[in-house]
Formats: sequence, structure tokens, C-alpha cells
Amino acid sequence: MLSNKRIQELELVMDFEKVEECFKEVSSWIENVGRKRLKETINTDDSLETLVQVQKQFKEFDLIASEYCRRGHEALKKMDRWEDFSSVDVHSYRVKLQTCKDQLEEFCTQLDENRHRICEMVRLYEFFDKVRQGICCMGEGVKS
Repeated sequence: MLSNKRIQELELVMDFEKVEECFKEVSSWIENVGRKRLKETINTDDSLETLVQVQKQFKEFDLIASEYCRRGHEALKKMDRWEDFSSVDVHSYRVKLQTCKDQLEEFCTQLDENRHRICEMVRLYEFFDKVRQGICCMGEGVKS
């Protein structure tokens, strides 16, 4: 039984190396592209036209970012069975795995928050634009 458990642990280490390789690509993209693009969407101009353009650009980025998030989650899901192993040899891998998971979750959360924030800002700007147009029309009606 001990031998079988040790073989399973070695198989998990080999699996981890495959997952780690995949996650390095995801992590690199998050750090070198993803976070920078998210920061760019924080500061938006105060016009509806500019905001709609930012939303369009964000949607294009969001498709790519969501794909990286999906790939990262798939890679991490393959390692779910690590929860059953508690040996010291596997512990260092579990720590690395948790670090990867934390990085991915943080980025995906920021992506979701930015997606929601931009959408809400566009809706709010559109509403205020309609209100402004309504006030202008009412003002013109009063002058007539």
C-alpha cells in the first residue's frame, strides 16, 4: 500500500509538471498583458463615445482573457485530486499550486469586476445622455 501511494504521488508530481508548464503560459500572459490591459480600463474619459469605444476594446480583450482564465482553471482542475495527499514531498507542490490558483482567481475576479463596471458606466452614461437630451428638448419646447 505504501508503495502504491508513493507511485501515485510520483504520478501527481509528473502531472504537476505538465500543469505547471501550461500555467506558466497563462501566468505569463496575465502578468505581461492581462494586468496592464485591466489597468488601462480603469481611467476612462467622461464622454459616452469614449466609454463605448473603451467597452468595445474591452470586449475584444475580454474574449482573450476569458480564454486564458478557462485554460488556467482547466489546468488547475486536473490537480484537484491532490487534496487527498498529505505527504511532505507533495506539500511544496501544493503550495505552488495554491499560488497559481490565487493568481488566477485574483485576475479573473478583476476581469469580472471591470466587465461589470464598464457595462454599468455605459448604461449610466446612456441614461444621463437621454436625460440631457430630454431636458434640452423640454427647454426648446418652452422657448417655442
